[in-house]
Amino acid sequence: MVKIAESELIINSRGAIYHLDVRPEELANTVITVGDPNRVKEVSKHFDNIEYKCQHREFVTHTGTIGNKRLSVVSTGIGPDNIDIVVNELDALVNIDFESRTVKPELTRLNIIRLGTSGALQEDIPVDSIVVSTHGLGIDNLLNYYKHDNNDEEMQIIQQFVAHTQLNSNFSHPYISSAGSAVLKHFVSGFYHGITITCPGFYGPQGRVLRLGLTNPDLIDRLTEFTFGQHRITNFEMETSAIYGLGRLLGHQCLSLSTIVANRIKKEFSKDGNAAVANMIEKSLGIISGM
Repeated sequence: MVKIAESELIINSRGAIYHLDVRPEELANTVITVGDPNRVKEVSKHFDNIEYKCQHREFVTHTGTIGNKRLSVVSTGIGPDNIDIVVNELDALVNIDFESRTVKPELTRLNIIRLGTSGALQEDIPVDSIVVSTHGLGIDNLLNYYKHDNNDEEMQIIQQFVAHTQLNSNFSHPYISSAGSAVLKHFVSGFYHGITITCPGFYGPQGRVLRLGLTNPDLIDRLTEFTFGQHRITNFEMETSAIYGLGRLLGHQCLSLSTIVANRIKKEFSKDGNAAVANMIEKSLGIISGM
């Protein structure tokens, strides 16, 4: 077996992986990710008990149980670069033997569920509603650093998306990954569903203008107008495609849920985003704890 070098898999003095500062036994096989470190406690306050708490930089982890279900909630911070760290380190915690520094012969599949916020790109999706991402379509470039492929439908979506938006001429080539079907099937009724665009930034990459002009000022219109069969783009944010892409390559089941705090078409923003996020957390935990 190939031994992974100390420079590639960094383990700290207490036997925890470098960025998350979590040891293998401190992680559950169902992991909820949130962007905001302060949102971790808003999830874990619903746990029946908390067995482990840790914080290192923006990465906060709480592990505990709801009934017989063991769960971890981990903050990622903002953006696909942080997702690269979090998903790779979550996988390493369950699928690499830290003593021998080798990949385990039998791999563990995680359920990774993102609870985040997002902006709607369709007029009929109201603020404070919840979108479940059937696909994550990335214009952030992260997955292009990894060997990956797509099924026929995903390839067709990307081809039509590139032709429609012309993003590949000035930007990195878009990529797409689907939600994990084993998790998605639990989140059907009571949610909006669609393709989520993942951007590498909040302002220009999402079509916002403060003092800087945009190279693609029609981006939002092109995203809103895009369809492929029954699929349409519902929202955009900064993490989903990275979670879906890396998660699928590593063999995990991933799902992204987004509270809509803004509707970019109607120019509306939630009157109480915290309450809307709290509603998403409670609704999601009710489903996750029974999975």
